[in-house]
Amino acid sequence: MDRRQIKTRQAIFSAFVKLLETKRYEKITVQEILDEANIGRSTFYAHFETKDELLKAVCKELFGHIIDSAVDKTHTHGLYSNKEVPQSVFCHLLQHLQENDNNILGLLSCESSEIFLRYFKDSLNELIQTQFTNHNRKQNQDLPQEFLVNHISGSFVEMVLWWLKDKKTHTPEELDYYFRAVIEPIL
Repeated sequence: MDRRQIKTRQAIFSAFVKLLETKRYEKITVQEILDEANIGRSTFYAHFETKDELLKAVCKELFGHIIDSAVDKTHTHGLYSNKEVPQSVFCHLLQHLQENDNNILGLLSCESSEIFLRYFKDSLNELIQTQFTNHNRKQNQDLPQEFLVNHISGSFVEMVLWWLKDKKTHTPEELDYYFRAVIEPIL
């Protein structure tokens, strides 16, 4: 993709995210996205066939970036200039959420949050599958792996929602400690 295409795509993403902050996904029209992004219809359709495809691309970029960053601890966004990189992938993930790149926390609590929560949970499922359940599982080996993955990712999503309702009064390190205290005995 050339720079112009990247810039147009980013304008579409930004317009869509801005609209999602105030309206339910189902109520947003392609025309509203066009108007907000200041682009033409053919330009939009050159990038995305449907509004659903746009949603999927936005979620993939947002959650993929955060999940990939949590796995690749060398990608720190300057989070650790004065301290060590955390050992826990969950703490690293929470720190990236706290940075709130692209207003991801707003999307997780907006009018259309259920859509984003589903994509977030699906992204977490992949992370948990590769980082934990495929490797060091010592407990509950008789439980189906899919059940454990679903349970852990669901618990993490609920913890993030609790954190948002609590106005982020706990640090990522504290949340990581709480979460691992509950999850590690299961594994």
